[in-house]
Amino acid sequence: MDLFIGIAIGLCAGIAITLVIASLKKKSDAGKIKSAGDEAKRIIDEAIKNAETRKKEALLEAKEEILKSKNEADKEIKERRNEITRLEKYAQQKEESLDKKIESYERKEEVLAQKSQKLSERETELTELIASEIKKLEEISGFTSDQAKEYILERVQSEVRHEAAVKINEIEQEFKEEADNKAKNIISLAIQRCASEFVCEATVSAVDLPSDEMKGRIIGREGRNIKAIETLTGVDLIIDDTPEAITVSSFDPVRREIARLSLEKLISDGRIHPARIEEMVEKSKREVEQIIKQSGEQATFETGIHGINPELIKILGRLRYRTSYGQNVLVHSIEVSHIAGMMAAEIGADVILAKRAGLLHDIGKALDHDMEGSHVQIGVDVAKKYHENPEVIHAIEAHHGDVEARTLVAMLVQAADAISAARPGARRENLETYIKRLQKLEEIATGFDGVDNCFAIQAGREIRIMVKPEKISDDDMTFLARDIAKRIEDELEYPGQIKVLLIRENRQIDYAK
Repeated sequence: MDLFIGIAIGLCAGIAITLVIASLKKKSDAGKIKSAGDEAKRIIDEAIKNAETRKKEALLEAKEEILKSKNEADKEIKERRNEITRLEKYAQQKEESLDKKIESYERKEEVLAQKSQKLSERETELTELIASEIKKLEEISGFTSDQAKEYILERVQSEVRHEAAVKINEIEQEFKEEADNKAKNIISLAIQRCASEFVCEATVSAVDLPSDEMKGRIIGREGRNIKAIETLTGVDLIIDDTPEAITVSSFDPVRREIARLSLEKLISDGRIHPARIEEMVEKSKREVEQIIKQSGEQATFETGIHGINPELIKILGRLRYRTSYGQNVLVHSIEVSHIAGMMAAEIGADVILAKRAGLLHDIGKALDHDMEGSHVQIGVDVAKKYHENPEVIHAIEAHHGDVEARTLVAMLVQAADAISAARPGARRENLETYIKRLQKLEEIATGFDGVDNCFAIQAGREIRIMVKPEKISDDDMTFLARDIAKRIEDELEYPGQIKVLLIRENRQIDYAK
């Protein structure tokens, strides 16, 4: 760098001298020019001398810098060599250690190979010994190896089956006792706290007359009065030899009630003619509608349920005029609501929701004669229409087992419905249906292999089955009872539950002569 500076100074000096000379040429004569030339030469020599000095100084500085860098590089190389030497020494130690381990493993492998060879020889000897022992056992027992296996498997299977049956019986008995005690306690408390009427309104309405003369007035001239009543109400009036009574017949209990009220009003008024009949029928319709509304409101008041849609309350009130196997459906719904609520209180479930679901579980029966479908599906559709609680809708859908009950409320409604329907005197069955159910019950039981005879008793709530002791063992009875119960659940519809009782006995008969 200093060299370049000296050269630049020299050049500048030369240029300056040249300019001076040029200027002096114009102003001075030849003598002055010579003097200026000498001065210029002196300046140039001095500049060159300075430049050489600066060059030597720069070279010395460069050599010192190079020497310093070289020393640092030598130091770093020495450190690296020391590190490499240390790593090589460590690697050599590790290699020696690995060689020792490999030698140790090779020795162990040789020992294991020797032991394995001895074990193979021992195994061969044992195999030959076992084969010899098996041959001797076959000669002694008279069984081949396969026959002996089959015999042992049969014995083991029989023992396992016996133990399984005993264990199943123990577990079932334990759970049944615990569940029965709890269920009996809850159900008995619910039934004790629920007092319901046992006698409900019959399906046929009769109207009392003050005298038999009134029959003629009700019939009217050429039967015009009775025709008007039947046309306006949609019922059949049965006027027979029954003294001082007329029977009102109709499949629709609401129509029958309207006709009954209309007849009572006409008899009380005494004026019986088509115009008056039409007036009384309209008045009776309004009264029945009011009774239906009041019945629905009274049901919600009795059960303590609020917030039900007014239209749903009207539909609920129509259940007053519906019966199921002789049981009034509205009374049954209120009873189910109370029982479900009390059982929910006993087990810590939602009491209000259980009572609400119990009150509305048969709501479809108010409309099933006007719409297609089962009362369960109609009830679900109506509840959805009026935005009922989803758990209430599920309880309606599951209360007859059409779908599996997924909530505690649905299970409580199922149980409460069965309790209300199955208590003595609550319902009556058609004789033909009842007989067919008993026959089907016996037919299912006799369809199983090993059943000797069976009898449906206790009004179809118990089936007593006698089995053949030579075909069915004590252990088999556990599984047979479960299979029969499962078949009954799948193929029959019945209120409450059916007890399956199996009887197995051996009898030995001899005669003294």
